[in-house]
Formats: sequence, C-alpha cells, structure tokens
Amino acid sequence: QVQLEESGGGSVQAGGSLRLSCTASGETYNSACVAWFRQVPGSQVREGVAAMFFGGSTTYYSDSVKGRFTISRDNAKTTVYLLMNNLKPEDSGMYYCAASPAGLGCRTPVGNSYEFNFWGQGTQVTVSS
Repeated sequence: QVQLEESGGGSVQAGGSLRLSCTASGETYNSACVAWFRQVPGSQVREGVAAMFFGGSTTYYSDSVKGRFTISRDNAKTTVYLLMNNLKPEDSGMYYCAASPAGLGCRTPVGNSYEFNFWGQGTQVTVSS
C-alpha cells in the first residue's frame, strides 16, 4: 500500500510557475516508481508527464513537458515534487500523483495509468492566457 496526497495546485498566468507536492507513505521502496499524471476536463485519459524511482535520480518526461517540468524528491523519500515552469494554458487540468510499488511506468514516455496501483486525490492547475 502507498498513501499519496497532493498539494500546491492553483491558478497562474501563462509563463508562470507552480510547484506541486506529493506526500508519500507506505511501500515507498527504492524500486517503486512515482509519477505525475494530468487529466483535462471532459477526458477519460490521464497523461503521464513525469516519473522517477523513489530510490533513484533518473527522471522521465513526456515530450509535452520536457524542458519545462522537473520531478524531484526529498532525501527522506517522503515528498515528491513537480516544478512546472513556463506554464501554458494547455497545461491546465487535474494533476495526480501515482505510485507503482512494482516499479512499472518509469520510462520514456511515462507509462500508462493502468500501470500505477495507487493514486492521490488530485490537485487542480489552471493556467490562463
């Protein structure tokens, strides 16, 4: 089991920045994969935008955010961050933190939502033009 809770969402103008946080507890093994997904209104699809292993430093990004978003974690492996720079209106959506204790999904592009067993409740990001 992994418990996840996101925070840090909000409203920002295009070109601005936000940092999301995901507090994690439970099976945060070094080999577990943690990722950020986003879902736009009206869509059933959750797009993986960034991922990393809890115990590693290699990061993985979707093409749509590479160079603008940065995933990182603290040394205690209790919090995973998503720093989002140069935000665009198309970055708007609900952002979710997700984990796979089996380590699935940590690759480029980021794995599919069905590979992640545990999810947070989400945090809303709105980017205005």
